[in-house]
Amino acid sequence: MAKRKGLTFYQKKKRMNTSLVKEIFSWSAGILISVFVGVVATLFFGMKIQVVGDSMHPDLLNGQSVYVDRFRYLLSTPKRGDVIVFLPNGNENAHYYVKRVVAVPGDHLMIRDGVLYVNGLESKWVKDYIKDPGIAVNDITLKSKEYFCMGDDPQNSEDSRSANLGAVEEIDIIGKVWFRGGYEELDMGFVK
Repeated sequence: MAKRKGLTFYQKKKRMNTSLVKEIFSWSAGILISVFVGVVATLFFGMKIQVVGDSMHPDLLNGQSVYVDRFRYLLSTPKRGDVIVFLPNGNENAHYYVKRVVAVPGDHLMIRDGVLYVNGLESKWVKDYIKDPGIAVNDITLKSKEYFCMGDDPQNSEDSRSANLGAVEEIDIIGKVWFRGGYEELDMGFVK
């Protein structure tokens, strides 16, 4: 029998490829779960604050947003060089302080002739000349769970050198700065 040539209105129904649908669903579910875990982790273990003052200049500027990892110090302790966020003396009504850890528990420190010495060696974390040694004019030995913190710009920083602040207790530490956000021009009322 010969095939008929001409118009035909019969179309073959297309079948969906089930393995392709499963693959798409698998990828979509994985992406959604990842986004959900990321959002939950950020909300519960992180926070965003703004830097107040110029004490961390040039690395961090007044009004700049920073993101804080609140989970890290549940598993470990701050190290020299970490930039941390803390409440001074645990005061819940104070603004968050952002400073660099320059000495850890058990360290001996002193500021002599404008230079910070930790365990007898010049600190690599504070390079600028320190005009006001504060309480560090005398030798200080940090107790267990005490940290000596300073701003990167020591001339514009209220930090552990101040008698009213002193060494930062571990319990007052909120977390470690892990990401810098944009700089917001607070005085001018606009965002750069």
